Amino acid sequence: MHNVTLLFLAAKREEDLLLNLVASVGKEIKKQQQDVLGFLEANKIEFEEKDIAANEENRKWMRENVPEDSRPASGNPLPPRLFNDSRYLGDYEAFFEARENNAVYAFLGLTAPPGSKEAEALAKQQA
Repeated sequence: MHNVTLLFLAAKREEDLLLNLVASVGKEIKKQQQDVLGFLEANKIEFEEKDIAANEENRKWMRENVPEDSRPASGNPLPPRLFNDSRYLGDYEAFFEARENNAVYAFLGLTAPPGSKEAEALAKQQA
């Protein structure tokens, strides 16, 4: 079982989201979350989702576990944020960069499956 955790924001109603975030920021966050979820699901990577909009404990956990140097200058860290167990992995930008570099499995702290672009790139580096 993989221990990847994705902290995300999911409002039951659009009005709830608008109360918490400016609409354009909310749409961007939702797009980023869908991008991460789509990748994890398409690659059959097991993960746990934690909604920070509907669960105060999840929101508190995220605020406490995002390292100081990864927090915004003001306000609270925004989702999506990724963790492996309690080890902070990064935000969407870090995930996106890892994906662009064919290094998502390494970013997630997982072993790339044989035949994946990432595994092939690792094999070339080690050769």
